[in-house]
Amino acid sequence: MPPRARPTTTTTTTTAAATAAPAPLPADLIEALKRLKLATVRRLAPEVLATAKVQRWAPEEVLRTLVEAEVAARDESNLANRLRGAGFPVTKTLDEFKVASSSVPQATFDYLAALEWIPKAENLCLVGSAGTGKSHLLVALGHAAVAAGYKVRYLTAAELVEALYRGMADNSVGRVIDTLLRHDLIMVDEVGFAPLDDTGTQLLFRFVAAAYERRALGVASHWPFEQWGRFLPEHVTATSLLDRLLHHASVVVTEGESFRMREAKTRTRHSTTFNP
Repeated sequence: MPPRARPTTTTTTTTAAATAAPAPLPADLIEALKRLKLATVRRLAPEVLATAKVQRWAPEEVLRTLVEAEVAARDESNLANRLRGAGFPVTKTLDEFKVASSSVPQATFDYLAALEWIPKAENLCLVGSAGTGKSHLLVALGHAAVAAGYKVRYLTAAELVEALYRGMADNSVGRVIDTLLRHDLIMVDEVGFAPLDDTGTQLLFRFVAAAYERRALGVASHWPFEQWGRFLPEHVTATSLLDRLLHHASVVVTEGESFRMREAKTRTRHSTTFNP
């Protein structure tokens, strides 16, 4: 962030001073800024001070410029770190989601996009056939949550269960779950793509039970809830899992033709129409 410009009367003297290389900070001040981890202030201070001297800024303007630059740099760095930590497979935005072409009611979309359900530790369950927008909406909400300052973690169901299995192998399942629950929102995509054995079902239940009323979960599956027995073989555990997952949850059923199939048909029609 460059120093903010201030109106000034230009003279030969001030022009020469403004174009001269700014004097470096004293060594002791540089060291103090390093200890305070004010990297942006340390980098910009010589230029800001030189500009302030020429343009006769008030002392508070110098301080404000440096502080605003440091805050902006830290916000940008924190956002980048949260995005990396989320582990999203792709970048999706809510603006790209075509609500009018989906089966998601506008009021429901607006409620989810407001993100008020995250601090309330409410869940989101997206259910529908392939290509109807489940993963797009899930990932887009995750990106919006990261931009709003929330810590988010995205995993497929297979990745989650694999991590829990590894934890069981070295007796660290509790630590694995605790690490996940340090996030404000945990998103589990592709639930039901592969069947689980009894142990996998128990591990998944343990995770959902630990998150219950503590953290928001976002879940997407192509199986309607009454068919979750297809991939959760232990009936009692599956019922208990769904009970906790659906309590305090927004359930969105996505329906209609696959967006990908629709786009493929459109491309085919255009190719046929314009092919010489």
